[in-house]
Amino acid sequence: MSGSIIERALQAQQPASDAAAPAPVPEPEPEPQAPPPVGFGEALRFWLKLGFISFGGPAGQIALMHTELVERRRWISERRFLHALNYCMLLPGPEAQQLATYIGWLLHRTWGGVAAGALFVLPSLFILVALSWIYIAFGHVPLVAGIFYGIKPAVTALVLHAAHRIGTRALRHAWLWVIAAAAFLAIFALDVPFPAIVLAAGLIGHFGARRAPQVFTMGGGHGAAKASYGPALIDDHTPTPEHARFSRHGLMKVLGVGLGLWAGAMALLLALQGWQGTLTQMGWFFTKAALLTFGGAYAVLPYVYQGAVEHHQWLSGVQMIDGLALGETTPGPLIMVVAFVGFVGGWAKEVIAGAPFLGGALAATVVTFFTFLPSFVFILAGGPLVEATHGKLGFTAPLTAITAAVVGVILNLALFFAWHVLWPQGFSGPFDAVSALIAVGAAVALFRFKVGVMPLLGACAALGLALSFLR
Repeated sequence: MSGSIIERALQAQQPASDAAAPAPVPEPEPEPQAPPPVGFGEALRFWLKLGFISFGGPAGQIALMHTELVERRRWISERRFLHALNYCMLLPGPEAQQLATYIGWLLHRTWGGVAAGALFVLPSLFILVALSWIYIAFGHVPLVAGIFYGIKPAVTALVLHAAHRIGTRALRHAWLWVIAAAAFLAIFALDVPFPAIVLAAGLIGHFGARRAPQVFTMGGGHGAAKASYGPALIDDHTPTPEHARFSRHGLMKVLGVGLGLWAGAMALLLALQGWQGTLTQMGWFFTKAALLTFGGAYAVLPYVYQGAVEHHQWLSGVQMIDGLALGETTPGPLIMVVAFVGFVGGWAKEVIAGAPFLGGALAATVVTFFTFLPSFVFILAGGPLVEATHGKLGFTAPLTAITAAVVGVILNLALFFAWHVLWPQGFSGPFDAVSALIAVGAAVALFRFKVGVMPLLGACAALGLALSFLR
């Protein structure tokens, strides 16, 4: 009896069974924390890496930056990223390079922006100088000629695809279609200079918006952020850094330095070569081109063609197509095709007597400097104003009209390329049916199967190479 009492007492002191025990309360998950501050060296390594892997045109480059900076590293929030991108979309110039400059400036002041923007461009410059030399020195070798034979029709399809891509985004009203058609006729039939088309379209948008605002408020831009990837170093409500706040002194300083660099470079070229010198004319021409690149590189290429091929004769129309093919296969902004134009022009015009390679490399560097200098000024001068208007920036009516006109201009460029590729000896010569088949196949791959630029160009280059061995 006493044993049973003792046993019951011992059982009472034992813990209850697992079935009767209350469920353990889970530990609360720690709140995600913003990443630690990014050192200048770490940022520098990232911008250098980005300069070597930024293939795929502006859409691919912006997507890559979003993945790395917003999703993975969380250096900047989705909303702040899109806000900066909206501003860059408003500017003439390569928006992906300007976006890198903007984020680098937010993180590490002026030198951070300069480093980010420069490293986005410099790898492409070095690669294009090397490829341009190979093209000039060995372009007539059957191996190289065969590769370009396959790539040229693909470039024609790429330009047509660019016109379609921009058109589907920009032409959201019948009157915008009218502007695009008028721009096409102006440059195709009347040979109106591209700057005049841009000016006319901007005026139409400015005055047209007063009478029909619904027509000109449909332009692109990027909407509000729809995803959160955790706290970011520069988050939605992170106070604007001291260096990014607007001041008249800061604005005048940036404008003064930018204009000073431009004037100093032009003065040096004038002293060395005079106004009619090749490098001086390149500096002046590509300064104007840099201010007209609304709508991306494809939009300004007709202007570059008019000036570089027809007026200055720095290169031929066929070489222009080849240069675009090289630009498509290298990292960095597509507008870097101007480096090819500069290299070929510097080589052909012998800007350094007895040293054609050095002359070409110098011309490519000069062209790159004058093309991208305005982009740095736009970001460093306008960034503080943009930082004061989170969530309130969109496309203006003039830009909406300009973008519509750009569609017509790019379509004209596609026809120009098609003419030189399909009738290489002019309309009086034979029709190149093989090039036509490659172009149609490339167009089907782009429009129907959404093939990327690099796989498409690689396949077409291999096909051209194979055809060169069969002939």
